[in-house]
Amino acid sequence: MSALPRAILFDLDETILSAYGPPGMAWRRIAEEFAAELAPLDPTAVAAAVSTYAKEFWSDASQHKHWRFRLDEARRRVMAGGLELLAAQGHTVPPSEVAHAMADRFSAIREAEMHCFPGAVETIDRLKALGVRLALVTNGAAEPQRAKIVRFALEHRFDHIQIEGEHGFGKPEEQAYIHAMGKLGVSAGETWMVGDHLEWEVAAPQRLGIYAIWHDAYGTGLPPDSPIRPDRIIRSLTELL
Repeated sequence: MSALPRAILFDLDETILSAYGPPGMAWRRIAEEFAAELAPLDPTAVAAAVSTYAKEFWSDASQHKHWRFRLDEARRRVMAGGLELLAAQGHTVPPSEVAHAMADRFSAIREAEMHCFPGAVETIDRLKALGVRLALVTNGAAEPQRAKIVRFALEHRFDHIQIEGEHGFGKPEEQAYIHAMGKLGVSAGETWMVGDHLEWEVAAPQRLGIYAIWHDAYGTGLPPDSPIRPDRIIRSLTELL
């Protein structure tokens, strides 16, 4: 599809906002900050173990919805899980108080350093000026997601805003996409979905006939064994224009 569609559904985190970033880099940074408390453990080894545990933790689809409504608690669980991996290898690990402090530091950094991707807001404004109907469709708890929308002045930029915690359903449930399209008055064949999650913003919308665009903001590329194939891959929202 080369022409702009009648409507675009946008994800929020890691699509419009750089909200989390590559987690491995953040955990390495935090482990270095806590090097004294982690000794004799190598901070690099700690960050690697936490990243390994986090990948497994968040890949559990049956638990994902539960934990994305309790992110601070989830990060404490991830940090503790990484240390448990090291303890199982015979390493001496610090007490839970240190693990909790590191997880809370992770949350604080994410909150403080969250920002819009370059050109994201300008692209959204240009699309709206061109007459494209726009919806923001985001998963997560109502209060923190709504706070992001207010913080970055996004509310007036969209014709419809749909937060999982406010509506009671979210991606990849079919209702999430169908409801948003209904609010915009468009069909699947007239709609693009743009986001960073291969299941939520590519595979699930494609099953409904929506043109799915994967936002690969950090240039990681598709996993080599991924069965999911986006209709288009972009590194920046500016490419939509």
